[in-house]
Amino acid sequence: MMTDAPPFPLSRHFDLARLGDAAQEVTIDADAEARAAIARQFGIPAVEALSGRFHISRIGPDQAEARLELAARVIQSCVVSLEPVEQTIAERTSFRLLAGGEPDDAGSLDPDAPDDIVADGTVFDLGALLVEQLALALDPYPRRPGAEPPAASGTGAKDEAHPFAALARLRRPD
Repeated sequence: MMTDAPPFPLSRHFDLARLGDAAQEVTIDADAEARAAIARQFGIPAVEALSGRFHISRIGPDQAEARLELAARVIQSCVVSLEPVEQTIAERTSFRLLAGGEPDDAGSLDPDAPDDIVADGTVFDLGALLVEQLALALDPYPRRPGAEPPAASGTGAKDEAHPFAALARLRRPD
């Protein structure tokens, strides 16, 4: 039995067919409900702020360039102490929106080329793009300033800390 996938936490559709020759700006500000859903999806304590400003301009009949300015404030857990770590994120990136087309394989060889986003029709979900870019911008190993991992065994730690120290004392002398 198939079940419907849960709705994406932030969705904002943009129809490329409605884009004229003049560039268009689309601003997305995630509300509290969407930010809470994104935090749950990412497994982090909180997304306190999330916004994106897309500047979209036509570059062909079924293509557009989209430049995104992402701004966010998130709370992640420190990988050492599990204490909250607040981070401010400001990222800029570009995409090439392709309506009903195929990505340009030659562009994939250039790491600085904008990513190709392909839609079956002419409608793109800019909210989904914003959330995906936030996921890429998150620190994979957030760490509070001054948080130090515990000393590893064998690096000067007391012998009692070793898990087999008690057994070693019971061993018969040879």
